Amino acid sequence: MAAATAAGLGLAVIITLAMIGWVAAPHDAFGEEIGDILRGAVLAWLVGHHVSFSVPDGQIALLPLGLVLLPGLLLYRSGRWLARSCSIPRLRYVYRAALAIAGPYAAIAGTLALVARTESVEPSMPRALAMGFVIAFLAGGLGALRQMTLDKGVSVRDLLDLMPARPRSLLVGMLVSTGTLLLGGLLLFLVALAFSLPEAVEMTRTLRPGLVGGALLLVVQLAYLPNAVVFSVCYALGPGFAVGTGTVVAPTGVSAGALPVLPMLAAVPENGAAPVASLIALAVPFAAGALGGVLTQRSAPDAVSEAAPLWGFVCGVTTGTLCAALAEVAGGPLGGERLSEMGPSAWQVGLVAALEVGVAAAVAAWAANWWYTRGSHPSRPRSARGRRAPEPRPEPQPRPEPHSVSESRPGSKPRPEPKPRPEPELPPDVPVGEGLATVTPLRRREDGESRPTPDQDGREDTERTDRAAERAAHRQARRELREQRREERRARRAEGGRWWRRRPAEDEESEELYGITYEAEPDQTDAPQS
Repeated sequence: MAAATAAGLGLAVIITLAMIGWVAAPHDAFGEEIGDILRGAVLAWLVGHHVSFSVPDGQIALLPLGLVLLPGLLLYRSGRWLARSCSIPRLRYVYRAALAIAGPYAAIAGTLALVARTESVEPSMPRALAMGFVIAFLAGGLGALRQMTLDKGVSVRDLLDLMPARPRSLLVGMLVSTGTLLLGGLLLFLVALAFSLPEAVEMTRTLRPGLVGGALLLVVQLAYLPNAVVFSVCYALGPGFAVGTGTVVAPTGVSAGALPVLPMLAAVPENGAAPVASLIALAVPFAAGALGGVLTQRSAPDAVSEAAPLWGFVCGVTTGTLCAALAEVAGGPLGGERLSEMGPSAWQVGLVAALEVGVAAAVAAWAANWWYTRGSHPSRPRSARGRRAPEPRPEPQPRPEPHSVSESRPGSKPRPEPKPRPEPELPPDVPVGEGLATVTPLRRREDGESRPTPDQDGREDTERTDRAAERAAHRQARRELREQRREERRARRAEGGRWWRRRPAEDEESEELYGITYEAEPDQTDAPQS
């Protein structure tokens, strides 16, 4: 019902606009053209889903991206209705609602593509199935997710908090970078159109559309506005775009031939060198990369400063991939012969965007990471040569020796104190001192030195015995814990549970999880190595 309602409302709007255009234009008897009007409305509905079609002279794929807004809003509304009717219990079930809408909607789109076929126009049914499914899945799933969050009182920030820190930071950085590029492209197009406003007005007078025709002409240009914004982004990135075979509109120069009579095309510069004012747009990708890099590190700073530029560059690569996808859907042929090449080159736009945005994002991410982590470690004094001076270590406390049996007996002789060992001398070619590795000599026991006394041997044996008993106790505790867990699993299987299923929430909450972090001090490398 949700898919059929969205498709029916969209067709109703398109048919209404087609009827208005038919009434405003010269026409024959209504009964003779009703079939053509309905077929044209269905074709316009497919164009709103970005479905290309073939004509005798070639293929038409340069379709207005703005028309996708109409089915998108209707599917979003249907997704919210479905969520209210079915009361989705958990977040991971949202995709089922999206699939429930996308499947029937794709079937409706494919059927309409078959119905709208004529001898001169042939819509692509595989593209109708694919685009209908994708648009319905995204818009319908977003509507269901929004209704579920409203019912449960969950904000968008709470949804983002469910993601791991690093993927969430990359997603935010990519969206901010792409949004900055699109905003810069919109400003560039509006400024160019403002400078060429007299030419646009002259084109409109030449067409003489009338009141109703002028309104429909305005609607068509607004529908092509997203395409113009993407073209402007490609211009700001550097590769530019084509307006026909053998033409190019880029900062390096403009070579454009005759263009269709459409007022918004007056924003295309004249042949020759690019306007100097338009070269300011070349700074937009670097500004977008800087913002994306800062936001990439804002929510997930790196303890290792060398990793921050890498994540910034990854943000630029994802932004370049998204720009390539936008360039692919915004362009396409507009017929045959000269108009068979219209729009930007997707792979060139993606590569240049990844490099420009990625480099700027890497530098900004490094600076932002340094700013966020500058107070994480206390400053340490440095030696005169610029290295960190080693911090003074506390003197080891002498270990109290336990009294032996012989000492506790009356009349026993006290144990003689050990003689101090003389410091051995090293050859002059042995490197000794501060550094990453310090050589410390080991001396042999000379003849005549006293060997460990029986009392010392007894104490060492006692310590070894205690350590062995402690290790045995630990092993026994681990064996008992493993046996207890096996018994719990056997009990769950006997109750009908399965080991691969998720345990109840009360079982999960009863377990305690601990996280341990080890940090190696830089001055530990100065310790003598034996």
